[in-house]
Amino acid sequence: MSSTTYSSFLRFLQEELALSHDSIAIAQRSMEQTQSPLLMLPMVLWQYGLITLKDLERIYDWLENV
Repeated sequence: MSSTTYSSFLRFLQEELALSHDSIAIAQRSMEQTQSPLLMLPMVLWQYGLITLKDLERIYDWLENV
């Protein structure tokens, strides 16, 4: 994922799903510790209970259309 696309993705998470910067940062730190690829961010957000399954579906729809 390019840095421009990733920035747009983060903006989508904050604006469309109303995720706070702190929630996203928690998931990002977890991914850094486990050296997970960026595309795992939606799953980490869901595993931490920060998004619902419906939100997860919206995220994957957004990613599919990028």
